[in-house]
Amino acid sequence: MTTSRLLIVSNRLPVTVVAGPGGAVFEPSTGGLATGLRGPHDQGEGLWFGWPGPMRGLAKPARAAAEVGLRNRRFVPIRLSRDEVERYYNDFSNGVLWPTFHYLIDRLPLQTPDWEVYRQVNERFAEAVIAEYRPGDRIWVHDFHLMLLPALLRERLPEARIGFFLHVPFPSSEVFRVLPWRDDLLRGLLGADLIGFHTLSYLRHFAAAALRMLGLETEIDRLQVGSREVRLAAMPMGIDTATFDQLGRDPAVIAEAQTWREAAGGARIVLGIDRLDYTKGILRRLLTFHRLLARRDPAAPRVQLVQVAVTSRAEVSEYQTFKRSVDEQVGRINGEFGTPEFTPIRYMNRALDARAVAALYRAADVMLVTPLRDGLNLVAKEFVATRVDDDGVLVLSEFAGAAAEMVEALQFNPYDIDRAAGVIEQALAMPPAERRRRLAPMRDYLARTDVHAWVAAFLRELDRAPPPQVGPRRGVATVVAAVQAARQQVQRTCVFLDYDGTLVGFAARPEFAAPDPELLALLARLAACPGLEVHVVSGRPREFLDRWFGDLPLSLHAEHGLVSRPARGTAWTPVPGVEPDWRPRVIALLERVAAHIPGSFVEDKSRSIAWHYRQVEPAFASSVAKELRLHLLELLGNLAVAVVEGNRVIEVRPQGVHKGQVVARALQEAGMPVGVLVIGDDRTDEDMFLAVPADAVTVKVGAGTSVARFVLDDAAAVRSALQAIVA
Repeated sequence: MTTSRLLIVSNRLPVTVVAGPGGAVFEPSTGGLATGLRGPHDQGEGLWFGWPGPMRGLAKPARAAAEVGLRNRRFVPIRLSRDEVERYYNDFSNGVLWPTFHYLIDRLPLQTPDWEVYRQVNERFAEAVIAEYRPGDRIWVHDFHLMLLPALLRERLPEARIGFFLHVPFPSSEVFRVLPWRDDLLRGLLGADLIGFHTLSYLRHFAAAALRMLGLETEIDRLQVGSREVRLAAMPMGIDTATFDQLGRDPAVIAEAQTWREAAGGARIVLGIDRLDYTKGILRRLLTFHRLLARRDPAAPRVQLVQVAVTSRAEVSEYQTFKRSVDEQVGRINGEFGTPEFTPIRYMNRALDARAVAALYRAADVMLVTPLRDGLNLVAKEFVATRVDDDGVLVLSEFAGAAAEMVEALQFNPYDIDRAAGVIEQALAMPPAERRRRLAPMRDYLARTDVHAWVAAFLRELDRAPPPQVGPRRGVATVVAAVQAARQQVQRTCVFLDYDGTLVGFAARPEFAAPDPELLALLARLAACPGLEVHVVSGRPREFLDRWFGDLPLSLHAEHGLVSRPARGTAWTPVPGVEPDWRPRVIALLERVAAHIPGSFVEDKSRSIAWHYRQVEPAFASSVAKELRLHLLELLGNLAVAVVEGNRVIEVRPQGVHKGQVVARALQEAGMPVGVLVIGDDRTDEDMFLAVPADAVTVKVGAGTSVARFVLDDAAAVRSALQAIVA
């Protein structure tokens, strides 16, 4: 029996290949992701995909040896050119996605030409994973660099079990929607079976974006994407708690911490350890420290800020500018408050090894974690885990994802400089008993929720997700092939086409979605094609269909089949026995609703009435639509009336009249065996899909659950398929 392997996919491998005196050297990464996943990778038989670094300075033999060394460690290197790294990683991932996800859209470049490179690199990763995949493998994709990858894998590995975890915040849908590629990014993520976030708020933001941009509603922790169920989970990442606990007890670390305290000359130590990144709030932290020093009693014990800022993304101009600002601010504060004997800010712009960092954690009286926005922030957790003495105070920004877990920390708003300075004063004055009372429960929590527990929990949830189902077959070529195969078996084929959302995209108002000349020409060619009988079955009033298609040799069916015109030049005929005397009450109600819901409107048809809400804010519209539907059902409960939900529309029409009846009548009138092609996009079209034989070619347009056998992405794909059929 083959053991299920774990295929980990991240932008970087957990090692970087660099040139050493004797050839290639593998430098291990120290980040939380590398630490957490190293165990499952080492213990299993899986693979880890990622970029190994530029490998500059290595001759060809050394590069070849490095490739062998990586494969021996079950690492699959993704080779990227210098230009790809610059454009995919620096310009797009870090220059566009990073600031957007951290709510800093003012930092977005005026032009973003690197989307295509981002897409191409994601495809490169997909090709590498697909080449190594075996049935039964689990695939776990990580972070914002690879947001398109789940869907790329799903397209070619429909039965694969795919997880994705986002390690940065998912922003409010109002912020996310500024991205021109927002729909592509969402669809990319929705290729996964399980999408993980650090906090519930990020999960809710994603759900709101899926609703607003794609029209997909989330039911608590899951949503339906075609025939698949995608689950969402809030699972904050842990750290290697045992390692930091051990470091905190190391005599050498304790001795180095004492050296730091002695170097401070009796001053209280406030500590900051960060990547040199504008999201970490370092400049506001320095302003806060300035405010603290300016208003502090000269007789009070001195305070020293020890700030470690590790340079990151040094090749990005935004980060170079930011570094200069930090350097200048540190110089100003030291110049204003420093003395020959004392420097208020001890600033180190370099990386420290794990022991040196642990010594600083042990030496600090107060740990400052002040991001303006942060997916989680593992530094806060590392500090608490290292403080085996149950001492020290964690001061934590409320905009760090970890704030949702570490409620015992002193939390504050980093944008409020005065309040932030006051919180630091509170931390410095906190009595020992309260420090222990706050720290102890956080240490207990971190021991229970370490990074190994996080990995196990995510994989457990991925295994519990519904088995991937091979849904309807997708794509223009697939649909065309099915139609051509079916036509070879019969002399005549009936084609039933919805209009809005199927032949044209949706418009703000019905009258704006008139057919263009290309569509009219296509329908004329379709109707003239030997052996094809074409029906347009729409919810539109007959006036629209007559004006637009009256001169074409088509069968037209308006208001979901309430009135029909079987052939050009014939009269419109209503379904007999339908006299809706309930119309005045319904119109009055819907017009009252429309008057109070900006963006909605009422469409009065000959025998049915529709309330449209496509332009209403989606989350609000969804709630109002549910309430209105229930109210209409209660109001009309004793009448022969159907209340039907379509694509951003609620329609009230006579009961027992629907598009499926149109199809059934047409097939009955055909008499002889015929082929059937049905294409539609919303719930009202499901009646047509259900009314045809099981071997009919039924096509769902767009996302959503359907009984149709095939799927096309949009109206453009429908037109492409129809053009191929008549070619």
